[in-house]
Amino acid sequence: MANDVNDLVVIGSGPAGMAAAVEARALGMTVSVLDEQPAIGGQIYRRVEDAPEALQMILGKDYGAGRVLAEEFRLSGAAHIPGATVWNLTEDGVIDYVDAGGTRTISATNVLIATGAMERPFPIPGWTLPGVMGAGAAQIMLKSAGAQPAGPVVLAGCGPLLYLLAWQYLRAGVKLAGLVDTTRFSTYVTALGKVHGAVTGRKDLVKGLGLISRVRLARVPIYSGARGLEILGEDHAEGIRFRHKGKSREIPAGLVLLHQGIVPNTQLSWALRAEHRWDAAQLCWTPVTDDAGRLGETQIHVAGDSRRIVGALASAIQGRLSVLAMHERKGGTAQPGHKAELQRQLARYTALRPFLDVLYRPLDEHRIPADHVTVCRCEEVTAGEVRSYVDLGCLGPNQTKSFGRCGMGPCQGRLCGLTVTEVIAAARKVAPGEVGYYRIRPPIKPIHLGSFAQSTS
Repeated sequence: MANDVNDLVVIGSGPAGMAAAVEARALGMTVSVLDEQPAIGGQIYRRVEDAPEALQMILGKDYGAGRVLAEEFRLSGAAHIPGATVWNLTEDGVIDYVDAGGTRTISATNVLIATGAMERPFPIPGWTLPGVMGAGAAQIMLKSAGAQPAGPVVLAGCGPLLYLLAWQYLRAGVKLAGLVDTTRFSTYVTALGKVHGAVTGRKDLVKGLGLISRVRLARVPIYSGARGLEILGEDHAEGIRFRHKGKSREIPAGLVLLHQGIVPNTQLSWALRAEHRWDAAQLCWTPVTDDAGRLGETQIHVAGDSRRIVGALASAIQGRLSVLAMHERKGGTAQPGHKAELQRQLARYTALRPFLDVLYRPLDEHRIPADHVTVCRCEEVTAGEVRSYVDLGCLGPNQTKSFGRCGMGPCQGRLCGLTVTEVIAAARKVAPGEVGYYRIRPPIKPIHLGSFAQSTS
């Protein structure tokens, strides 16, 4: 199939990617799904097809529900290409990727970017020490291999994942030394302004409150409204220090898991030179699309969390709606009422999002760090150095590369991009949208030169 032009190539096999493939196959399209991982599911449903029953019990019903979509995908007849790392995408639907066999090329009439999300950077003192991880990364290890921490763990930050992972760890028998929640009481008051959406999405709200209650009932020490987080230790993490109710507190632990939400993975859309806007509600860059996720006048769509953070269920619906839009542009029609039902479901699944965006807004101090804090881990550039670049006339992230190689490491700006944008914006006293982002060029991920020696189409 790689030598033919597919009707649709999907990049990513999470909820949006799998659902889009199922919908496209039902409409008679030829579909190939490029998947960087060895198995379908994306991050949210990682290993969902063969996870042991004991692990499924730990991860919960929402994780297990992904099996239904995975089964639909397998039965759809869509081609699945695992271990495929996409490093280039053109506006006319030519995709270059690397797998075990070398560099390959695949073409499509339509392309759907469904690359999902990644954890927001959490640049605080000590965050680069061994023993400090993202909570999302820890959850991936749990899903992939059932890996659990051996000693007491501290979870710190904000967002639904923090309590979800805490609950999963408790079910797995992991000891939690404490949960440091940066969400302030005043934020709860502000979030009440979005109460209508919270009522519409009350099932999800009740589910979230249930998680918090279970963690509290397990007698895990919870420190709400914490400020001034910093990791203790010189050579490795030894715990966390923070301010709580006006007092300095410390929790010793050999593993600290940080989390303050997720943000869209936009590297591919940036590489296409697509227009992006700064989302003031979610504090991140999002690609500018129409309602179906189409990028400008191209045949490329974006769906799911790679467009804007909406969650697994909404992502799947967006994937289906993007496919219907592709179908309609070619003169096709959907089954009566099908599109309207999908739109109704999407409205329901996204109703709670404005409430969550307000409630779990990361604190400025944990996004725009003090001078001594490292922001670019690859090149070891501090926030203070970035500010010194601004004093010398630096206007945006691209110029930081010239001043001090910031953003030029293996991650290509993934881990530092948002932080650098906000640090520069604060230093210049302008909006992040005026500062911009790194200019992303292919290859968007590091690849071995030897892969080109095995290049095929």
